[in-house]
Amino acid sequence: MSFIGIGITAPDSTPKSETNTQEVSVNIPQADIQESQDVEDTPQQETFDASKDVVSDTIVKNENPASTQAPHESNQVILYSIVSVVDGDTLKLNIDGTTQTVRLIGMDTPETVDPRKPVQCFGQEASNKAKELLTGRSVRIEKDASQGDLDKYGRLLVYVFRDDGLFYNKHMIEQGFAHEYTYNTPYKYQAEFKAAEKSAQENQKGLWSPNTCNGDTTSASESSSPATTPSGGNFYTSSYYSSKYYYPEACDGWKSLSKTYLKSFDSLEALLAAYPSRTKSPQCE
Repeated sequence: MSFIGIGITAPDSTPKSETNTQEVSVNIPQADIQESQDVEDTPQQETFDASKDVVSDTIVKNENPASTQAPHESNQVILYSIVSVVDGDTLKLNIDGTTQTVRLIGMDTPETVDPRKPVQCFGQEASNKAKELLTGRSVRIEKDASQGDLDKYGRLLVYVFRDDGLFYNKHMIEQGFAHEYTYNTPYKYQAEFKAAEKSAQENQKGLWSPNTCNGDTTSASESSSPATTPSGGNFYTSSYYSSKYYYPEACDGWKSLSKTYLKSFDSLEALLAAYPSRTKSPQCE
């Protein structure tokens, strides 16, 4: 009986154990292992992606200010309104609520308001062009460290760019309303301005025309010469905002001006210093 018991027990227990083990290892654990791998892989992938997102967010947050704020700062435009145009190369601007006189760098227009000089050839044309281009406009200004902040008269030294981008200094030279002007030391746009002057001269524009000044603006303007040395008397104009003309005393046109606004000056220079936009009345020609 013992022999039979052993014989029965050994074959029954071993094969069943082997069979069950094989079935579990083949059919069940592989699925479990696969599922386990899938489960394990997913968190790993999510963890990696999440880590990438954090890095990406960090980069965006760090880079975006540099990519948006820096250009914004460099492209930030501060505009100042024109208070008045004194002449072709001198303006008055409203800077932070204060009226400040500015002198344009690198250009020189013929004189119209200097009391020590007569109105120079093409000076009135240059002054009128300046008013046409700038009156009622706003401008951006640019300083030049090579020229300092102020000239000897306390005027702010600048380049002027109109609100639509027109580079006023260069444009006036290019169109023959101003000479290129270097004061002591070279300035930032010197090469550009010299090229602009050469172009205007070659094309006989403005003051370079043989019919105007032929490049020599030091002489008195023909139209202003008789008026600056009148045979007798004053010069008259109206202070009314829309007035355009002045009248030598010998010209009767001033007598029709309203006495309320009538202004009298003992010289043309004094009149133009107060009202630089005035031109001689056609009645007096």
